Parts: sequence; C-alpha cells; structure tokens
Amino acid sequence: MGNCCRSPAAVAREDVKSNFSGRDHARKDSVSKQKPAITVLAGVPKDSIEEKYLVDRELGRGEFGVTYLCIDRGTRELLACKSISKRKLRTAVDIDDVRREVAIMKHLPKDSSIVSFKEACEDDNAVHLVMELCEGGELFDRIVARGHYTERAAAAVTRTIMEVVQLCHKHGVIHRDLKPENFLFANKKENSPLKAIDFGLSIFFKPGERFSEIVGSPYYMAPEVLKRNYGPEIDIWSAGVILYILLCGVPPFWAG
Repeated sequence: MGNCCRSPAAVAREDVKSNFSGRDHARKDSVSKQKPAITVLAGVPKDSIEEKYLVDRELGRGEFGVTYLCIDRGTRELLACKSISKRKLRTAVDIDDVRREVAIMKHLPKDSSIVSFKEACEDDNAVHLVMELCEGGELFDRIVARGHYTERAAAAVTRTIMEVVQLCHKHGVIHRDLKPENFLFANKKENSPLKAIDFGLSIFFKPGERFSEIVGSPYYMAPEVLKRNYGPEIDIWSAGVILYILLCGVPPFWAG
C-alpha cells in the first residue's frame, strides 16, 4: 500500500513517466534525412529537452504549441513546458513571432500576476518554453462554473487583470490577446493567485507607435484592431469585456 500522506505533487514527482521522448524521437531518423533543422533561437541550449526535464502528459494546446507537464530532473520541481513544433513554423513571420514571444517573456519582470518564465530550449524538432506550472485551471472555466461573479469577486479579478495591463504597458509590451482563457489560477483554492499567460501575440511598442495587424480573439477585440490603427489602448478594451463577462456571464458583443 502506498504512503497515504504523500502530497499529489510528491506522487507526481515520483511516478511521472516520460512518453514525450517516444512521441517526438520516433521521427528522429526520418527528420535527420531531410533538410537541416532551422535554428529559431540564438544563445539557448540546443540539447534535447529530455536531458534536463521529464516531460509527461499534455496540459493544453493552441495553434502552434502544446503544453506539457514537466519535471526538472535536478530539482524535481513541477513545471509547464510549451513545445512549439518547427514543422508549423512555415514562414519567416512564424519564426519571428516565436522569437518575439521568448524575448517578451524574458523582458517582463517577475511579478505575481504573470506566469514565471524559467528558460527556453531548442532541439531539432521544437522550441520549448519552460515556465511556472499553474494547476488551478482557466479563469474561463471558473466563470462557466459560477455563471457569473459578484461585484466584489469581479473587482478582485479585474484588479489583477489591470495590474497585468499596467505592467506590460510600463515595459513597452501590448498583450493583444487578453481573454479569460489566457489567465490561469495558481492552484484550485478559491482565493488562488491569478496569472496571465500566453504572450504569443504580444508585441513591443514605443510611445505613439501604431499597428495595423489584425490579431486577437473576436469577442475581446477592440474596434481599433479591425480598423487597423491601434496601440496599447486595445488591452484596456479587452479587460473591459472580461469585466462585463465576469458580472453578466455572457459577452457584451457577439462576434460575427
């Protein structure tokens, strides 16, 4: 019989088995016979992610990346690893987007309202972003479970969101994709810290600079984005939409 006093984290540290290597390295021979792998990041380790981390189950996925649970082999710390497949980086713009995401995560200061970035690694198959593990789920899921938030609870969440906006803008970054799915709770407690994630669409800006690229999620996208003339103010709009959803349980506008 196992030790019933062990914490879930301790069990995970002891029992997690890596199947990540088998998935990606099964293609290693065929990939090596094709054209040489592109180099995305300069000045980062080019060794296999498996040499430093045990990479286990999938936690989530997006258009370019898949996030896995991973464990630092040296410290046994539980972390999250976002792996971006090089096969999906088909254009120079795609590669620049990954480089910018890494640069922004390194640039932003450590803060309790933003997921902590540990390091970036790269191998022949993918770029790997290793960061703090948040185990409490998405803000989106808590809104769905509650139906809507009270004014007091919504105010607490909105305070964190605005702290993220203020921090990003102070350091010359527009997030460009603020939405409930991009905020994770650190743990499952009701009063868990809330943290912003996913800077894949974020961009550096200078005072007075305007942008024309249409990016973001339709429900939360400011009109200025569709007009192709915007700056950091679009993050304020997105935060306002999130506040409306927190209070009402439905979006203020239906994307169409």
